[in-house]
Amino acid sequence: MDIEQKQAEHIDHFVKQASTIKGSSSYLANVIVEATSHPSLFAFSEILSLPNILELQGTEHSIYLDLLQMFAHGTWSEYKSSASNLPQLTPDQILKLKQLTMLTLAEANKVLSYDVLMHELDVVNVRELEDFLINECMYVGIVRGKLDQLRRCFEVQFAAGRDLRPGQLGNMIHTLSDWLGTSDNLLISIQDKIKWADTMSELDKKHKKENEERLEEVKNALSLKADMDFRGHGLFAEPGGVMDYDEDRRSKRRRHPMG
Repeated sequence: MDIEQKQAEHIDHFVKQASTIKGSSSYLANVIVEATSHPSLFAFSEILSLPNILELQGTEHSIYLDLLQMFAHGTWSEYKSSASNLPQLTPDQILKLKQLTMLTLAEANKVLSYDVLMHELDVVNVRELEDFLINECMYVGIVRGKLDQLRRCFEVQFAAGRDLRPGQLGNMIHTLSDWLGTSDNLLISIQDKIKWADTMSELDKKHKKENEERLEEVKNALSLKADMDFRGHGLFAEPGGVMDYDEDRRSKRRRHPMG
């Protein structure tokens, strides 16, 4: 089962669980803690969009709504800067937020230096960092890549997507629209080149046919000329020409008396 299918099942479970809770903000807070601690859940926008979850805003448990928003869009560094206004995290939640931070970093850059990763993930040495990347990211399936110990970097080959930040959808639509426009222009250019190539191919075929026809005409003309020349020699040649020549020589000798 791939990670997307697992995500869909986990999301459906927590959405149904939260949707059945009415009028109890403490129970909703517990659902949020459970969801953000789940080892295989990495998407939270569907839970965050539930009306009863949004109703936590302004209540004594509103910090859990802020916590859910942090797991949907934030990073470990952002949590640390706002920790005084958020619930304290359990070890499972800390791990989860660091995994989500890795996804954010991998989305922005395909080559991540060890120094940047150790700073953003609060890791003290390379061994601990590589263990985290292998055991908590690649083995889990949220990231694929190559550890380059010589260059001290991680080369990202795949990273699961995170929830869209507010306003990010509009930027994506704009980017996709630009890409679509560029693709349309490229397609038109390719079609024009194909038409040009087809035209040139037809002209080449026509030119080749004309040359073949001219060559055939020349061959026919030469054949006709050779045939006429052959017939001409046969018509005007004198069969006794050699004998007449010999007789003429004897006649000339008879005209010169011997001294």
